[in-house]
Amino acid sequence: MKIRRSMWKPAPVLTAILFVAMVGVIRAAGWPTNEGKAVAPPPSTRVDNVREIIHGVEIADPYRWLEDQESPETRAWIDAQNKFTDSTIKPLPGRNALERQLAALLKVSSFSLPLERGGRYFFTMRLPDQDQAVLYYRQDANGANQVLVDPLEGGDHTTTVNLLSATPDGKLIAYAIRNGGKDEVTPHLIDVDSRKLLPDAFPETRYFGFFVLPDKSGVYYSKIVSERNRVFFHRMGSDTAQDAELFGPDIPTTKILSSRLSEDGRYLVISVVQFGAGNPAEIYVKNLATNGPIVPITKDLGASFQGDIDGDHLFVRTNWKAPHGRVLEIDLKNPAPQNWKEIIPESPAILEGLSLSGGKLAVRSVENVVEHLKVYEANGKLLRTIPLPAIGSIVGVASRSGSDELFYEFESFHIPPTIYRDDAASGKQEIWAQRKVPMDSSQFEVKQVWYTSKDGTRVPMFLAYRKGIQLDGSHPVLLTGYGGFDVSELPGYRAESAAWIANGGVYALANLRGGSEFGEEWHRAGMMEKKQNVFDDFIAAAEWLVRYKYTRPERLAIRGTSNGGLLVGAALTQRPELFGAVVCGFPLLDMVRYHKFLVARWWVPEYGSSDNPEQFKFIYAYSPYHHVKAGTKYPAVLFVTGDSDTRVAPLHARKMTALLQAASTSGKPVLLHYDTHAGHSGGVPVGKQVDDLSDEMSFLYWQLGISPQSAK
Repeated sequence: MKIRRSMWKPAPVLTAILFVAMVGVIRAAGWPTNEGKAVAPPPSTRVDNVREIIHGVEIADPYRWLEDQESPETRAWIDAQNKFTDSTIKPLPGRNALERQLAALLKVSSFSLPLERGGRYFFTMRLPDQDQAVLYYRQDANGANQVLVDPLEGGDHTTTVNLLSATPDGKLIAYAIRNGGKDEVTPHLIDVDSRKLLPDAFPETRYFGFFVLPDKSGVYYSKIVSERNRVFFHRMGSDTAQDAELFGPDIPTTKILSSRLSEDGRYLVISVVQFGAGNPAEIYVKNLATNGPIVPITKDLGASFQGDIDGDHLFVRTNWKAPHGRVLEIDLKNPAPQNWKEIIPESPAILEGLSLSGGKLAVRSVENVVEHLKVYEANGKLLRTIPLPAIGSIVGVASRSGSDELFYEFESFHIPPTIYRDDAASGKQEIWAQRKVPMDSSQFEVKQVWYTSKDGTRVPMFLAYRKGIQLDGSHPVLLTGYGGFDVSELPGYRAESAAWIANGGVYALANLRGGSEFGEEWHRAGMMEKKQNVFDDFIAAAEWLVRYKYTRPERLAIRGTSNGGLLVGAALTQRPELFGAVVCGFPLLDMVRYHKFLVARWWVPEYGSSDNPEQFKFIYAYSPYHHVKAGTKYPAVLFVTGDSDTRVAPLHARKMTALLQAASTSGKPVLLHYDTHAGHSGGVPVGKQVDDLSDEMSFLYWQLGISPQSAK
């Protein structure tokens, strides 16, 4: 489950005076209209006559040479593009004022959900003047914050620390150091009382679970070896190169394997997941107390299974024979399917998460894209519903089976991250921590609307804006979405969206097919040969915003990252006249070749592969890189990527930048922001986050013609 960082101590929301004053700073600065600045021509890019025949279709790839990330020619091209982008955006009037506003929203104390073990609380926290979070612990809930690991000591400002796990007594923890934004990390073990690192040295790679035995005799972990996930056991004090491999060599490279220990250390749980229809998963369990074999619990059922162990009972959330999800109890002493018990049956709500808390079940569910958090007895009896403050999202839950204490983090477009501490037994709840930002939530309005997509499907969308908006078609709108991998998109807090709304904009989040908002059917309706449905849903959202006079095309911007980058890439090539500006981050764009790079093989069950003749047809039909047409008036585009993205190859953004720069006749800029240090998994220092977001938002304000007088 994703966890976002916020500030550590509770604090009241600041008054509207500062909020309005900040908006006034932006208004006083002024912004040029999109006609008010002539854009210099982009750097020249060499064109190759690369052509190949794929399944009878001739494919042109004039910028394939840019796939070579380390070649001197590519590096020189990146440098030239960055200089061009900086010279275009940095001088924009009003950018400095916007930078100050974003700095006020970002340079605040932020924190992670706490992990409690042995009465100690472990968490990361970043102070306002720090670039990265530091790993802390408290001796008890109200104890002083004590530094365990500061990633900036001896590292650069793109080095980050993440807590992996802690022993039940809270005396030994595992943490990971990440350099830049790449997915690979280096695990370390530290004795909490002495602050001394253990000598056990683990290599830098992708890890999927890292847990120390309660008696501290060894570590169970999973990592990538030769493109396959494997599970290993490391005996403490030994050479990690000699660690025993327990599981994984026969698992296909398209599947992801993760491992974890039960809280009491008696069981090792191994999950094998494949992206695609149903996100099929298998669960294997090894009884460590008896040193039993690794046995399959769920296998070859074509459904998702996710769960945790309490004693000898495995509680799983699954969509097996229940597209919306249900909860099953599996007795590990009698794990045959005929002995499984249904604890919480399928309902209209979509089950999104399951956590154990004090022998109870904390269940996250979504109904009509509105989130709920409920507590059940282990037998499935509903105890209570935890009240949420508004329409928003629960971005993380931290609990364990041996404690009634449950933490969850809530946020919305207009509500900064807030961590609540809940007692699963009594129902008593309090704010554990709340991020301080100069924003008055009462000034904002959030609502859900529904619109009709191309094929008649009704799709929901969230809108956020300042109260009192007039529907006259004048407002700048920033539309975003994702639509893939069974991921639901709910209202969440972002500094850039808060600033956008503060300055008179409308922020829109469309809940596209391909996600999990309405269960597995919704996911399947936006994957493989049905991927075009996702783009149709997104385009229909844009059309709805224009039709109902929230905006007009020249004041409509779209923004997406990763799979969302593919989304906006498809939208801008299919309907270029519908948008005024596009920010396309860490995107997949050359879908004919995407599966050949980095870890993209994992996504073939979601997208398909051009190696398959039938799948090639629908992939090629929407691949953004292959649908750029010379002589077309494309909107202004800012591509964002970086060297350390080891998940989505940066070559997509490089090639698409060159192609659009050559093809567009609109006179609008096509720019590339290419970070030579950070990547898909973050690592960007806060100061640079402010700078980067100021560039992105300045670009959008400029292109949408947002001036102080027109921001209503």
